Amino acid sequence: MNTDVPIGQGHTILIVDDMPNNISVLYETLVRFAFKVLVARSGKDAIEQAQLTQPDLILLDVMMPGMDGFETCRQLKQLDATQAIPVLFMT
Repeated sequence: MNTDVPIGQGHTILIVDDMPNNISVLYETLVRFAFKVLVARSGKDAIEQAQLTQPDLILLDVMMPGMDGFETCRQLKQLDATQAIPVLFMT
């Protein structure tokens, strides 16, 4: 393992959560490990961002107003541009 390269360098993670405190904790932790971090506060915004930016991973909250995490994931997996992006659910 090459210890000269930071863990997350060159990798992008999209955090999807409607709670600012959750976003803040995850953002600060991931940035420390050199990940590029994007944020979406709703399922709709997450789908749009994922299509445009093609993150390496999506951290997706289950409980969100409007479109919940399960529906957001269903829609992401139906789109050619985003179906291969791994999704981890958070709650």
